[in-house]
Amino acid sequence: MRVAVYAINKDHADTLQRWADCARDADYLVMADTGSTDDSLTVGAAAGIKMHEITVDPWRYDNARNMALGLVPDDADLCIALDTDEFLQPGWREHLERAWSEGINRPRYRYVWSWTEQRKPGLVFAAEKIHRRHGYRWKHAAHEIVVTSDLETQGWCELEIHHHQKPQPYRAHELPLLEIAVTETPDDDRIAHYYARALFAAGRNMDALRQFHRHLELPTATWADERAQSYRYMFRITKDERFLADAFREAPHRREAAVEAARWYHDQGDWDLCLMWAKRALKIKDMPMSYLTESDAYGSLPHDLAAIAAYRLEFFQEAKWHGRKAASMSPYDLRLRDNLRWYEEAA
Repeated sequence: MRVAVYAINKDHADTLQRWADCARDADYLVMADTGSTDDSLTVGAAAGIKMHEITVDPWRYDNARNMALGLVPDDADLCIALDTDEFLQPGWREHLERAWSEGINRPRYRYVWSWTEQRKPGLVFAAEKIHRRHGYRWKHAAHEIVVTSDLETQGWCELEIHHHQKPQPYRAHELPLLEIAVTETPDDDRIAHYYARALFAAGRNMDALRQFHRHLELPTATWADERAQSYRYMFRITKDERFLADAFREAPHRREAAVEAARWYHDQGDWDLCLMWAKRALKIKDMPMSYLTESDAYGSLPHDLAAIAAYRLEFFQEAKWHGRKAASMSPYDLRLRDNLRWYEEAA
């Protein structure tokens, strides 16, 4: 099996040595530079990366990635699309070869997208940016995905990739690219959802509201998790509490909508509903491996909200129990420890 690791790059000279080091066991390291003004070309070449200069005008992410993929040698079997802020973890090659030997040619793997303040994994989900060299192409001007019309065998691989993104301002350039993607694929529910989210981030709330409605009305919009997310955004725009109930009804296996509802009723001082929603969230034990997962919903937050609401309702034993749970899950949070003392004294 021959493995190629490939990426597009612009002005990420500071991460290229680490990127190359993590992928050193690959047969090919290929990078398409889209116009760097730093030392990317020199640093990348010194790190052992085959650097290519390309021009993508007008800019589209799918075209850039397809050009990068086209630069991968033809005899590669599998390709790993690895951005310059993503890093393969040790032992990845052995895991990939094991999956390949089992007939898996489109592996899914654990992807750590964000990190907590204690430097522990935050958002973790299953990703699928590893694919065969031939028969695949990238699709969509932004929030692009790699697609194929060929038969493929998907399966789990123990390989792991960590994402370490630098803080970035709102990426305003993505909105016009998503407008292109929506125009080209109006029936694509995933792109419809991303477009609505981009409109919300840009402060165009009424446009976003219309697009979230459109997403939910698409026949292909059947993924409950993303449908729930659209309802949550609609709540944030309108403050219509019915949308929170809709979100939870769509995805009752997830905590996020229930925690958002508990937080909302906490802010409104409605302690009965705050406690009800917090306890509803806590009945859900498993954290989904999805890009929509919010780690705080599965941490101390729902216990914290439940404790505060129970205390306000003078359910002091219940407040103490939830307060202890919250404090044990976030032992460095001084507020939780101070609150616990109040609950214990009241009980």
